[in-house]
Amino acid sequence: MTSLKRRWTRVGNRIGVWMYRRLDGRLSSGSKNVHVLMITTPGRRTGTPRSTCVRYLETPTGLVVWGTGSGSRRDPDWMQNLRHARTAQVKLREREFVVKPRELSGRARDDMWRHTILAAAPGVAKYEQKAGRTIPVVILEPEDDPTT
Repeated sequence: MTSLKRRWTRVGNRIGVWMYRRLDGRLSSGSKNVHVLMITTPGRRTGTPRSTCVRYLETPTGLVVWGTGSGSRRDPDWMQNLRHARTAQVKLREREFVVKPRELSGRARDDMWRHTILAAAPGVAKYEQKAGRTIPVVILEPEDDPTT
């Protein structure tokens, strides 16, 4: 990714996070079928809290997120930070709660990718092809009841 494109991506993320916070996620996506949450994790090098808005799906075991990076050849920064975090803060509309991230691997990851993510969002398959890498999949398991 060129440095200019990377800078614009960061600017866009800052605007998206600002809007999510100000509007409690009410305008977070352009579709009723696309659900977006804001996740905050400590930076893996600095420990500084980093927030980003990501697409998710609800499952019986927790919220599922995936790191396509819009087809980037490397995992997005937020995913790399999430891998190093014991917990993360999630803002889902007006609700905020702590989650434990659990990255899926092997068959569990493949099943979640094929039967849950691609079934609900078939358009993300193009990012995996473009990236030429296995897209990471993480379950965010709430520590507390997310309805509070």
